[in-house]
Formats: sequence, structure tokens, C-alpha cells
Amino acid sequence: MKLTFWGATRQVTGSMYLLELDDEFKILIDCGRNMGREVDYTQPVTNKAFFPFEASQVNLVLLTHAHIDHSGNIPMLYREGYEGQVLCTSATADLTSLLLYDAANLNLKKVKQAEGDSKKKKKKMDRLLIKGDLYLQKDVEDAMTNFVTLQFHRRFRVADNAWVTFIPAGHLLGAAHIIVEVQENGEMKSICFSGDIGRKDYPLHIDPSTEIPEVDYLLCETTYGGRLHEDKKTPEDALAEIIQRTCIDIPGRLIIPAFSIGRTQALLYTLNRLYSEKGFTPIKVFSDSPLAYASTKVYQKNIKQLNKEARDFQEENDSLFDFENLQYIQSEKSSKAISNYAEPCIIISASGMISGGRVEQHIAANINNVYCTILLVGYSSEGTLGWRLMNGQKSLKIKDVEYPVLANVEKIDIFSGHGDQTDLLNFVKKQSPKKLKKVFLIHGEEESMNTFKALLEDEGYSDIEIPEMGQEYIL
Repeated sequence: MKLTFWGATRQVTGSMYLLELDDEFKILIDCGRNMGREVDYTQPVTNKAFFPFEASQVNLVLLTHAHIDHSGNIPMLYREGYEGQVLCTSATADLTSLLLYDAANLNLKKVKQAEGDSKKKKKKMDRLLIKGDLYLQKDVEDAMTNFVTLQFHRRFRVADNAWVTFIPAGHLLGAAHIIVEVQENGEMKSICFSGDIGRKDYPLHIDPSTEIPEVDYLLCETTYGGRLHEDKKTPEDALAEIIQRTCIDIPGRLIIPAFSIGRTQALLYTLNRLYSEKGFTPIKVFSDSPLAYASTKVYQKNIKQLNKEARDFQEENDSLFDFENLQYIQSEKSSKAISNYAEPCIIISASGMISGGRVEQHIAANINNVYCTILLVGYSSEGTLGWRLMNGQKSLKIKDVEYPVLANVEKIDIFSGHGDQTDLLNFVKKQSPKKLKKVFLIHGEEESMNTFKALLEDEGYSDIEIPEMGQEYIL
């Protein structure tokens, strides 16, 4: 077998790995978008292929979970000739559909904007294939019709000599570690693709599975490979303390940039518990993301896949997410009108890294407000507005306007869906250092990977690789 790393190498996003069996059966594990890749949409179309491999030669796609840095380029795969299936869990299929259609709508806006710019410059442009990097709704439809769902813990044969098993990862609703077993020359070889590893006791999500079998090769994500989660409080206590300071002790406004899928649901559920169980003073809460509203319905639909605490809460309260003073915002007009709301309030809006989305307008409208607090609740890639705020930048440029940062900026990591260094180490330690032939560190910043590699070596793991983009390994 040959394994080639085509994404999330020495960086956090863009997960994509090509496994080629000895009979030339090709399996692509994840097909994620590189969130740091900037495209100039005003440039002419090129004929260069989008992928560094022939998409039509891939036989099967396995998807660990729905997040766009793992699923976001699947429509492009079909556009370039892929005709096979995408295997994932049922919840992952539902959430991926929402994310990809949302991305297609955003792409259409980019196309129309670039088309308008080109007309002003009297240049001709292909509306559908600007630089060949944008997919639209029809591409998503073509992809989603080929999704096939599998249950957790069910070994499924995908080829004459290959089997896959999905194991709960706890990172997101439906998220999985994927075990691939291949019989080659009379010998059974096994590989575990970690996907993103969740953390114990996270709101809503089940804990990562402890039933990871021993394998020959392990791909382990390292998003938090170099650090530990700082917050030791419960999500309810951490959020209650901040709301008390920012919206009750003073009549302020709390803006929480949050990913529409996973993070927003954890926040809404925690607020619901504060109001229903702790007697917390109800404050107006705006959930400003149509995608978050749609994905919240998916969470409510999949109650059985959530943790016991959430299931018990549902049984006692009839709803995980609906509570007094919560308002879901749908239209952009209503979103802009939030700025006129004069009372203390909480605004939860996407994107979590403040890299596009409605949250940018809320930040721009409130960045000069000393009674506003911006609460960062998760990881932000280097260069994003969230990263700039997290690192204490004194001014922000939003849509070509420079704003001094007068609002208060706080951060907590209790709502991060990624396991920290200890969680990652516990994941790897399910493998025997004597049996495990090689560990590949992926999906992390290079410094984080090097720190985690040293930690693993101290634990007796000797063959650890940090692949570069395009690097191949014979297994």
C-alpha cells in the first residue's frame, strides 16, 4: 500500500489523504478545504486541475466528519470526474449537506461580485468556473446523491481485500475515527485515521470512544498537541461568570463568534441549562446564523447520538435549545437591526474565527463600544480576525476599514471541541509502542507537532513522522 498526504500537513486545515492498495484500489480519506488558501476571483480561468491527483481514478471516499476543513472540497472531486460513493455516518451526512450548500451559496455571491467587477473592467468571465475553484448548488447535489451512511462499530467491506469501521470520536455530532483494514499478500494491515479527536464531558457530544483497536499505522491530529485546556470550570459556571460581568453587572453586550455547527449548539444548550436549572436571569439571546438554525434541528433530530446528560435534559425539558428570550435570526435585514437593540444582549454568530459571515458586521458595529465584550471560544487560524483579537492586536481592518479595538476581548477554551495534549496522548497510548509501526502527526501547526512528537518519544514511541505536503509512504 501507499499513503500520500495531500492536506493538513504542518497546518491545521485541509485534511486529505490518499491510500492506494496494491491492486490499485484508491481510497481518499477526507477531502477538506484549506481554510488559509486565498483565491483571487478576478483572475481568468485556468485549465489546471484542482487536485494533485486524478479524481476520476479514486474509487472511494471516507469522511470522518462534517466540518468544512474535512468535507469542503467533495463537490470539486465530483466536478473533476469522481463517480464513487462517500461513506460516513448519518449525522455527518446531514450536517455535511448543510455546510456544502451554505458554501455553494457563498460561492455564488463571490461569483456575482467578481462578475460585476469584471464588467466594470470590461473583462469577460466564466460565471461558473472562475479559476475553477468554486462549486455551486448543482455540484453539491451531484455529491450528496452519492453519500452512503454507515453505523458506528459496524465492520463494512468496501473492496475484495479492504474493510472499514467507524468509531465515535466525540468531536462533533456523527464524528468518527476510521479504521481501515487491508489484506495484502496474505497479511492483514490496519490504519487508524483519527479525524478530529473530541474531549471528555463536552456539552451535548458523547465522549471519544475508548474502544480503539490496536493498529499498525496511526494518523493523529495535533491541533492542541502543544497545549492543555486552561479552563477547569464547568461550561455553565464559565459562561455564567462572563455573562454576569458583561451583561448584568453593567448593561453591556456580549458577542460570541461561534461555528454554526457544533459550537453554537453547545452554547445554546449551556444557556438553556443556566436559565432552566440555575435560575439565571434571562437576557436576550440572538442566534444569528441560518446555518446554525438548520443544524440545531439536526442535533434535535439526533437526540439518541448525544450524551446521556443531554438526553436526560431533553426528557425533562422537551427541548435542548429553545428557551425564553432566544431569537433565531434568519434575514440579513434582521441581522443588521440587532445593532439597534439597546438592552443588554448576547449575540452568537458565525464564523467562529471571524473570517467572513455575519459576525464580521457585529464586530465592526461594536468594536468601538467599551460596553461590548467579544468572547472568543475556540481555535482561530493564524491571520484571521479572531487570531488577531486573541493576540491583542490594537486595531482591526474589516472590509477595508481600520477600527481601533476599544471593546473588551476575552477568551475561554471550555467550548473548544478539540481534545488537548492530554486527550491526544491518551488516544495514542491505546496503541502498543511495540506493535505500532509508525505514527503520522497531522492537522496541527508545526510547533505543536514537534512538541507532541517529543512527548510521544518520551512515552516510548520511536517511529514518528511529520509528513510534508505530497509526501508518500509505502506501508
